[in-house]
Amino acid sequence: MDKERFPNKKAVEGQKADLTDANLSGANLTGADLIDANLTGADLRYANLTNANLTSANLTSANLTGADLTGADLRYADLTTAYLTDANLTRAYLTDANLTRANLTGADLTGANLTDANLTDANLTGAKGLHN
Repeated sequence: MDKERFPNKKAVEGQKADLTDANLSGANLTGADLIDANLTGADLRYANLTNANLTSANLTSANLTGADLTGADLRYADLTTAYLTDANLTRAYLTDANLTRANLTGADLTGANLTDANLTDANLTGAKGLHN
């Protein structure tokens, strides 16, 4: 994590218009307001995004491996080619999210709302909480 650029959650929220390729690995962003954030290619590995608001955020090619997105609002978010391996998406709101070619290997989707989400070519190998 780039602690110089992002000393706290407020600093991240203040720069949400352009967080392209930002190093936020391991960051505590619980409840963060990241509506419309540009997180293209951002490193969010093992970040805590519990109850964060990522509505309409651009997370294209972002690395969210092992991230905690419990209860996060990802409505209309663009997660095209995002890495969500082993991510916790329990009770996350993914309504109308674009998960085209996203890697959700081993992700926990228990109670997640995937209404109208685009899962074209997404890798759901070993994902938990999916029902037929």
